[in-house]
Amino acid sequence: QVQPVESGGGLVQPGGSLRLSCAASGSIFAIGTMGWYRQAPGKQHELVATITSGGGINSADSVKGRFTISRDNAKNTIYLQMNSLKPEDTAVYYCNVIARGAASDYMTSYWGKGTLVTVSS
Repeated sequence: QVQPVESGGGLVQPGGSLRLSCAASGSIFAIGTMGWYRQAPGKQHELVATITSGGGINSADSVKGRFTISRDNAKNTIYLQMNSLKPEDTAVYYCNVIARGAASDYMTSYWGKGTLVTVSS
């Protein structure tokens, strides 16, 4: 079983910065794409940014130029550096990992429990 664990959420003022981390733990055979998604109150779940094992990045237009996703393959960890935060970035941020567990024959999508980011003055 693969378990993504997020950390780094909290309360920040508009214009401020936060860095989220997500570490994938468990009996892992291989990891593919990792990424961040978010869900704001009353809104649908949406993509923030993903990164492949080779470093290929896909991100939402709403965060381009403000958020940066990065990855440390040796630590099975991804990061989301969030700058110039806006109140509309307030959401629960979820980590997603596409991975193959040691006891599995195929890749599966795993989700973390989420970390709350609140942007407010």
